[in-house]
Formats: sequence, structure tokens, C-alpha cells
Amino acid sequence: MKRFHVHVAVDDLEKSVHFYKALFGVEPTVSKDDYAKWMLDDPRVSFAVSRRGDTPGVNHLGIQVESDEELHEMREKLAHADRPVVEQEEASCCYAESNKHWVQDPQGIAWETFHTLSSIPVFGEDTRTSLGRIPVKAVSCCVPKLD
Repeated sequence: MKRFHVHVAVDDLEKSVHFYKALFGVEPTVSKDDYAKWMLDDPRVSFAVSRRGDTPGVNHLGIQVESDEELHEMREKLAHADRPVVEQEEASCCYAESNKHWVQDPQGIAWETFHTLSSIPVFGEDTRTSLGRIPVKAVSCCVPKLD
């Protein structure tokens, strides 16, 4: 089963966590000094806030999958979007190690499809990305430069 992912960059994490705890009615699943994430079942969404974005607001959107097979299926779907796809394997970002595919929609919004492999104790600054065989440097919150 897939889970919709939203990551919002914020100026004040404490105020944002307070707001989203009230909105969702539960504590964050992951809570760090610079990051919080809720893995909600109602609505089924992976929602994260951090002080890691360049500009406050929506950092990126995504779809979290539960297996590498589902990730491969999502990669095949992205191929039909006629947009460059950036791949990351074993990326360390957002307190997790994940395999990912990134694409930018026509309006410039970054979309991530990912399969989380494990939790890690640090936020991470992974830059091991590629666009075909060309290395691509990651920018804020592990979103690779897509243009």
C-alpha cells in the first residue's frame, strides 16, 4: 500500500509541531530538534516538518511505497511523464535510509517516490544522486537539483 508524503519547511518548528499535533490529534512518530514526522493512518499520510528547507512552505510531495518492487513500478510510471528522473540508492536523509526517485512536475514542484529501508540517528545530507549517469548534487532536505 502506498502512503502520500508531504514535507513542509518551517521557520518555527515548535509552533508548527504544536499546530500539527492539534490538527492530527497525536504526537509525532519521529521528533528531533530540527524535524518531526507523523505517520498517520487517518488520513493515510506521511507528513513531515523541518527547519531544513531553503524557504518555508511545501518542500516536496511524495509517495512512500512498502517495497522495492512498488518503487520500481513507480519508476516505470514516472518514465511516462517525460520528465528527467533522479535516482538515489541508500540515501541517508530525514533520519532514514531510503531508495528514491525524484522528478519535478511542470510547475517546478519536486516529487519523491521512496522506499524506506531503515531509521538512522542523524538527519543526513545525502548527495549520492544520479540523472542517468550524471551525478546531481542534493539541495535542501535531500531534494536534488532537478532543473
